[in-house]
Amino acid sequence: MRLNSYEKEVGREVDAWQNGEGSIITQVLNWAMQPMDWVVGKVISGDVEDQVDDIISQALSILNDASKWTHDHDDILRAANEMSMNVGSIRELRDEPLEKLDELAKSVFTQNQILAAVEGGGTGLGGIVFIAADIPLLFAINLRMIQQIGASYGFELDSPDYSPLVLSIFNVAASGGRQTKTDAVREISVAAAAFANDLEYRGKVRGSFREQNRHLPREIIKNILGRKLAQVIPIAGAAVGAGVNYWFTTETAKAAYMLFRTLYLERKERM
Repeated sequence: MRLNSYEKEVGREVDAWQNGEGSIITQVLNWAMQPMDWVVGKVISGDVEDQVDDIISQALSILNDASKWTHDHDDILRAANEMSMNVGSIRELRDEPLEKLDELAKSVFTQNQILAAVEGGGTGLGGIVFIAADIPLLFAINLRMIQQIGASYGFELDSPDYSPLVLSIFNVAASGGRQTKTDAVREISVAAAAFANDLEYRGKVRGSFREQNRHLPREIIKNILGRKLAQVIPIAGAAVGAGVNYWFTTETAKAAYMLFRTLYLERKERM
């Protein structure tokens, strides 16, 4: 099916994003965190690094191993109908104009950014003990947001079968690198082919989180580890916790927004 002028413009925007460097906020954070990274390297022991590394791995494993991801999409349907889309199910949104779906998707950004920042600021006061609670909460908030954004375009990510796609989004959020974006777009193409033909989605990589992760860049752990360890430093912990959580949630929102727009466009073109 041919794309209209708005959809073609979105395609060009997505191409520019895919081939571009990390966002300005990521570049600024990397610059601002340089002194903190140096301090982390000097005052944080290898044992603490290993603990945080394990916490992140376990948090992602829990997301993958859960028997079912649950999110009530009534709020998305309600918002869609308030925008005069007149739909009775999430699936029906796939055939709505992309202009409206973009607006619907962006409506969930701010609430999750604020929630993650508040949560990170609170847990940033408690050192390594609270980091153990902070990281799973951060990923839970972001998983919920990814589900909300996906639902905004008519795609319900309601089971761990979608974990290759979700992990791709998290990887892009953590690094912003071109290679992770390219890998994520390839995963989107697999999903688009399935949805266009009314087939069940099967990610390129199957199996447990650990099996999947061997085929994915470890950008999630590499890029978040140092940021989270900075929360252990006295006084700075709360500010760092809020800032890192806001940054990661912002980047997750951007990645999910671009990738689900790509999924919408590729599905339409394949039909």
